[in-house]
Amino acid sequence: MELVIRMDAVLTLVLALLVTPGPSPQPVTYEAYAVRFGTLPQFRAAGLVAGADPARRIDIPVMVWLLKGSNGRRVLVDSGFYRQKLVDQWKVQSFRTPPDAVTAAGVRPDEITDIIVSHAHWDHVGGVELFPKATIWIQREEYSYYTGDAWHASNTHGGIDRDDMSALLRINMEGRLRFVNGDDQEPIPGIRCYTGGKHTWASQYVGVRTASGTAVFTSDNVYLYENLDKRLAIAQTLDPAANLKAQDRIRTLAAADPSLIVPGHDPAVFERYPRIAEGIVRIR
Repeated sequence: MELVIRMDAVLTLVLALLVTPGPSPQPVTYEAYAVRFGTLPQFRAAGLVAGADPARRIDIPVMVWLLKGSNGRRVLVDSGFYRQKLVDQWKVQSFRTPPDAVTAAGVRPDEITDIIVSHAHWDHVGGVELFPKATIWIQREEYSYYTGDAWHASNTHGGIDRDDMSALLRINMEGRLRFVNGDDQEPIPGIRCYTGGKHTWASQYVGVRTASGTAVFTSDNVYLYENLDKRLAIAQTLDPAANLKAQDRIRTLAAADPSLIVPGHDPAVFERYPRIAEGIVRIR
């Protein structure tokens, strides 16, 4: 009888341990950085902000955004570019390759685990092949269009470089490319992708969980703070009304702290946030 009682007590203890919930896992958060790898001098403001003075010029940064996750993932939003023909064509100043710029931020190229491509333009997708271990995430419709139908006419692939599309095809064949399937998706814990900015066929922007709230990296769906401050569509969009609607949504996503909205090419990014090193600022 005593043995039976003891076995019952052991069984009760085991069952209690099985049904007692353990501590809830902490949500993944990220440290976020803007990393400049060059400057496009004297860029036309009218190419950035709808209705801007055609004579106005701005020196705009080209950058990627580095996310250091509490789960150990090292994520880039966009990959920049590196092909010499483009560096020469755009007379890029203070150029360094995106891997060199990311290394200056404390992460080696082979430590990048993921790259989220906001859209297929040359200055945002061209560096994907420089990060050899990264999984590449792109909207399925963006990939399908710019590796397919966009090349069936002469006016439907402006800003898309054929070498970049070939690189994406190779990466897909290597098994390192993954698709984001539409709006409001979380391909990586703590990182959500949103569509509707209509800078390109299916451009996306990214909301990132930080310790301070949701940071929104708009890429070219919002070029400058001026687009947001004056509620002006970007100059290069397939649908101005849709772009303005996306801007409104971006404000909502970052409502807890609007200073966490980071536009795609505004030099003020490197004035508004704490400097970590030359061309590198910490968003949060």
